[in-house]
Amino acid sequence: MSGPPAELPPPTPSVHTPVLLREVLDFLDLHPGLTVVDGTVGGGGHSRRILEQIGPAGTLIGLDRDRSMLARAALVLSAPNCHLRPASYAQLPHVIHELGIERVDRILLDLGLSSDQLADASRGFGFETAGPIDMRFDPLTGEPAWELLARLDQSALREIFERYGEERFADRIAARIVERRATDPVRTARQLADAVEAAVPAKSRRDRSRHPATRVFQALRIAVNRELEQLETALHVVLPDCLTPGGRLVVITFHSLEDRIVKHAFRDKLRWQELTSKPVNPRATEQRMNPRSRSAKLRAAIRK
Repeated sequence: MSGPPAELPPPTPSVHTPVLLREVLDFLDLHPGLTVVDGTVGGGGHSRRILEQIGPAGTLIGLDRDRSMLARAALVLSAPNCHLRPASYAQLPHVIHELGIERVDRILLDLGLSSDQLADASRGFGFETAGPIDMRFDPLTGEPAWELLARLDQSALREIFERYGEERFADRIAARIVERRATDPVRTARQLADAVEAAVPAKSRRDRSRHPATRVFQALRIAVNRELEQLETALHVVLPDCLTPGGRLVVITFHSLEDRIVKHAFRDKLRWQELTSKPVNPRATEQRMNPRSRSAKLRAAIRK
């Protein structure tokens, strides 16, 4: 396993643009005095506006597994009624218990990667980064992606790429990664992108709207951080018990696997009243200004 992570550098302001901000605020239906959880606070873009609307009488709880993002969020969310914690949204019961809160009124989950994470060369989230391909949201726990790539056999890698990335060339890519271990093991994001490009047929690499390694990077990140398991547990067990009756949950997803889980969870009519019969997509103007928002889908529900 890898050694202890290096000390985090001083935080810089987030450059991430919050997605579907207007829609998030509309569906949360905020007013002064509410207790609101941003379960994926990131750089604080959504939370900054939430804090304004709930006022000093409200309480904001910001969670993130990525401590570097919490440090960025702290630069714009410095208020006595704001509590930032290094935790997953699936750990919300423990967090609110520590704060002496029984239940909360609103919860937001934005499940996308931030621009800050993609640009961080030490994390390996982006295709062009030269550092080790780590991909852990919390570098203090779990197994980095490069160790996963070095340890698993072809069959196990194929399963990850198929299950979490819906990658049709999963077996070819897994075989390529295993083949090059003896001479040039995959340790960086750039090396992984190169391995994928070498394995994917030329005609399938001509789609310039998406990098050929997009699905593989997605699959690895999901596997490393156990993202779908966290989401399933949160939606079916954790979050309903933490929300007051009449409380609202808003979730933004960025790929079909997440959206499917949210859609199925909200069909539980004993727990949820759906506010969105279909997912809400960013407006055309937002997609032009922020191309990374194009795949975003928002769903919302009220706790019965």
